[in-house]
Amino acid sequence: MRFEFSRGSSQRGDRFFPSHQQSNDQVAAIDMQSNSSSATTNKNQPQTSHTSTSRSSDSGEACGGGNKWASKLLSECARAISEKDSSKIHHLLWMLNELASPYGDCDQKLASYFLQALFCKATDSGQRCFKTLATVAEKSHSFDSARKLILKFQEVSPWTTFGHVASNGAILEALDGESKLHIIDISNTFCTQWPTLLEALATRNDETPRLKLTVVVTAGIVKSVMKEIGQRMEKFARLMGVPFEFNVISGLNHIGELTKEGLGVREDEAVAINCIGALRRVELDERNSVIQLLRSLSPRVVTIVEEEADFSSSRYDFVRCFEECLRFYTLYFEMLEESFVPTSNERLMLERESSRNIVRVLACDEENGGGECERRERGIQWSGRLREAFSPVGFSDDVVDDVRALLKRYKSGWALVLAQGDNHESGIYLTWKEEPVVWASAWKP
Repeated sequence: MRFEFSRGSSQRGDRFFPSHQQSNDQVAAIDMQSNSSSATTNKNQPQTSHTSTSRSSDSGEACGGGNKWASKLLSECARAISEKDSSKIHHLLWMLNELASPYGDCDQKLASYFLQALFCKATDSGQRCFKTLATVAEKSHSFDSARKLILKFQEVSPWTTFGHVASNGAILEALDGESKLHIIDISNTFCTQWPTLLEALATRNDETPRLKLTVVVTAGIVKSVMKEIGQRMEKFARLMGVPFEFNVISGLNHIGELTKEGLGVREDEAVAINCIGALRRVELDERNSVIQLLRSLSPRVVTIVEEEADFSSSRYDFVRCFEECLRFYTLYFEMLEESFVPTSNERLMLERESSRNIVRVLACDEENGGGECERRERGIQWSGRLREAFSPVGFSDDVVDDVRALLKRYKSGWALVLAQGDNHESGIYLTWKEEPVVWASAWKP
């Protein structure tokens, strides 16, 4: 069995602010040789079933049609790895390698990217593989390519803009009437949500407030990229006539290292904290203390946006974690398939970013000092944590109407669902074909 990295074909890409990686990624190519000739007889595509969460029977039609072979083979392989059945592992990895392709249909792509993670798990090579993929992606970052990627994704899908609109609405309402605003942005959105907020501030009836934006970089992003973003934000603020200050905090090992002094929070500022996709990168045993840290900054509002998946409660049960990961990324890949044209270069880049995340979740062992796993939690789990330090702030009718108006710009299948109050959930959900995929909420001390 041999595992090696080969460079993918050169891809084009450029447009707005960066977050995702350019497509000159290295694609993990698994070259396995097996003497088991009987494996070829199993290349038929068996019927599958997802076992981790409720999904309607037709929700996976876009991904491999009605004969979703990838899910079954991948799940069988995950169980074999859990049971340490080396013969079955080898056999299934060989089959998947024969059938998978990052350039095929949705099933073939899922097989390709999950195969990489399963191989890494089986060979204890997850940390090395993830670091290699992340390093290559980091080196290929450029402002123009990532700019195009994000703008195109926002054009065809509300996956990210849903949280932007909801958070901006909550922040504007919480800071209404204040003259000195300080937004602490702990996210990897690379300021894509702030131009619309600047426009809103510029059109306020009262005196235009002064805005300080402090961006906490929680990913390995090239400094020149953040410099370019800052320059563009400052230029746009001047155009809008909004007094503006832009600061970047980088080089932190984790969010828990933030301090009020380091963030430059002043007593006369009205503070808002924006966390989009950031809390899931905090280690599980540190999350409550980080939430208390956010409270110590005395914010008027804290906005939280996270993808709706649970990779935390099952972290010690590999098969359960695998099934949940497969469920979530099957939805995501289906969404990408229906949102982008088949030849979309941006779609390929988003899928490759997902492949790195899949390796991180399934094959990077935190207990061995990896520190690379991001453990998503569902909205109800986050609500339980946040209620220890904050009270939920319901989104106003105006904000909900703005989000619903946003969703009308996209293809059918998207909807907004309010959290149910009887189980202490808070916030709103973005759903894709009736499956919740993103959770947004607002909180106050």
